[in-house]
Amino acid sequence: MSRKVIIMKFDEESKAYQAFSEIKKLQTQGEVKGEQMAVLKHLPNHQLTPKDFIDFTGEDNNIKGSLIGMLIGILAGPLGVLLGWFTGSLIGSTKDVKEVKTALSIFEETLKNIPEDETGLILIADEKVTGPIDDLVYGELKGEVVRIDRDAVESELLEAEETEKDAANHAKKRWFK
Repeated sequence: MSRKVIIMKFDEESKAYQAFSEIKKLQTQGEVKGEQMAVLKHLPNHQLTPKDFIDFTGEDNNIKGSLIGMLIGILAGPLGVLLGWFTGSLIGSTKDVKEVKTALSIFEETLKNIPEDETGLILIADEKVTGPIDDLVYGELKGEVVRIDRDAVESELLEAEETEKDAANHAKKRWFK
């Protein structure tokens, strides 16, 4: 199986909710093996806010502890603000700006694929085949799909968390001198 983070966008907010509902049915029918799924609204200033969430594993229905929650947390946290406003000047000697941008490609990909003021869907799933989701998104709902390797996303999240800690420590040292 192929573990993926699947980002879906649609031309209407209602279609994101319809896809959310339909993918839950596909999960029940065994056509999709989802782990987590969330409807996300992209607000101004690169902020994503969850509108609906489900953890298919039954382990935790709290988005904050999920992979999707971590993604949102990084974007909403200090690193997201730093990157959105003044990456070079505050990160400075902590990390090379190119390294930081490379570490955050998943975040940029997410924001690019769910444009500002639009609502999209993120699904973390093991896909045997892409057919059920593609048929729904491309065929029925006329949306778009981007798939990213889940292991790569997890790696980037860990790197982004480390970068965020380094940037915060560097900023504290500069401010308290």
